[in-house]
Amino acid sequence: MAIEQTWDERAVRAIVDGLKDEPGALMPILRRIQDDLGWVPPASVALIAKALNLSRAEVHGVVSFYHDFRHAPPGRNVVRVCRAESCQAMGANALVDHISKHLRVELGATSADGAVTLEAVYCLGNCARSPAIVINGRILGCVTPARFDEAVTECWVDR
Repeated sequence: MAIEQTWDERAVRAIVDGLKDEPGALMPILRRIQDDLGWVPPASVALIAKALNLSRAEVHGVVSFYHDFRHAPPGRNVVRVCRAESCQAMGANALVDHISKHLRVELGATSADGAVTLEAVYCLGNCARSPAIVINGRILGCVTPARFDEAVTECWVDR
């Protein structure tokens, strides 16, 4: 059985109405929705398409092409692990395994209790301090499993 995902249609309408007349409005609208709501509700695609005189397929194509856009609400905590080459060379794959076991959530998923979302990202621009992660917006470099465990204590919501 699918879990119904509620979204704030009024908030989305306000964002769309405020930005729809800007040149190249689609990306700024999607980015603002993601920033304000934490995700781009699939049900908002039709509303955006209509306001911009685009097809739903065009809007969906952009939302699904960019990995940064979430299609479901994130957990209360978001952990992003860099999977780019530099971070992989410095142990990111083993770090992902540790984080996944520690948090009991698979990469690309949100825990059943909604406590955490674990996401892959492909370059945080912190290559000199690989492997890099972001916990709730705070970037950390040279992350080891032990440093991750310590950082969770410092950065976590609801702990």
